[in-house]
Amino acid sequence: MIKFGPSGNSESFYAAGYSHTEDAAKFVRENGLDCFEYSFGRGVRMTEDKAISIGDAFRENGVEISVHAPYFVNFANPDDEMAAKSYGYVLDSGRMAALMGGKRIVFHPAAQGKEERGVAVSRTEDRLKILRDYIYLNNLENLMFCPETMGKTAQIGTVEEIARFCGIDPVFTPCIDFGHINAREQGSLKTKEDYRVRLEYLLEKLGYDRMKHFHVHFSKIQYGAKGEIRHLTFEDEIFGPEFMPLAEALAELRLEPYVVSESAGTQTEDALAMKRMYALAARA
Repeated sequence: MIKFGPSGNSESFYAAGYSHTEDAAKFVRENGLDCFEYSFGRGVRMTEDKAISIGDAFRENGVEISVHAPYFVNFANPDDEMAAKSYGYVLDSGRMAALMGGKRIVFHPAAQGKEERGVAVSRTEDRLKILRDYIYLNNLENLMFCPETMGKTAQIGTVEEIARFCGIDPVFTPCIDFGHINAREQGSLKTKEDYRVRLEYLLEKLGYDRMKHFHVHFSKIQYGAKGEIRHLTFEDEIFGPEFMPLAEALAELRLEPYVVSESAGTQTEDALAMKRMYALAARA
């Protein structure tokens, strides 16, 4: 079943007097949402006891939780020692996700750096094969590790690159950030067909069973010549993309992903708006 929820805590969460991640489970449920994404963006510094406490709260409220690995993962880094840190960031995020009762770990694959793109992409692919081996060695293969499409042209993470990476092994599931795609491609997502083209490509490469419950990030994003600049809210009328055409494409293709709002401060409200739009699209 398709699920909707925020990435992190919205401004309204704090305005309601809440402060702890355990409170987010109740807040999300009370707002009619189904999932929540916890970010380890600046590092995995959580204790095991805290992770278990968060997991208990989310389980009690019937809300599913995913995590985002630290933002500085870079599997294209030429330095093997730095790459080793990236393995640790993703694996540590996986261990915490498991303690929280979650199954999804989103991570940024890589940055191109000063190298030719083909070299950087191939190195990333080779490193992700090593990551796959570590995942199995650490008995984490029951989790879903989700490389994300990226919003800046200097980052590794086009739709085609993510499909290639996920083709390595079933432990990898795509995280398709449609705001990132739109920003990197200078406003390419406008119609239902624009979304369908990307989704049908992924279905062709990975199959329906792999794609049915894939991971989605969605927000409107300001962009410039080099892609993503900053996340916006659904109130923005200048930059896209719009969610309704995606809702229609998801309903037509019978896909049921986690849809996580990454709006700037209104992620709870915008996640609920997406859930309502999808309900309309599914009934049409």
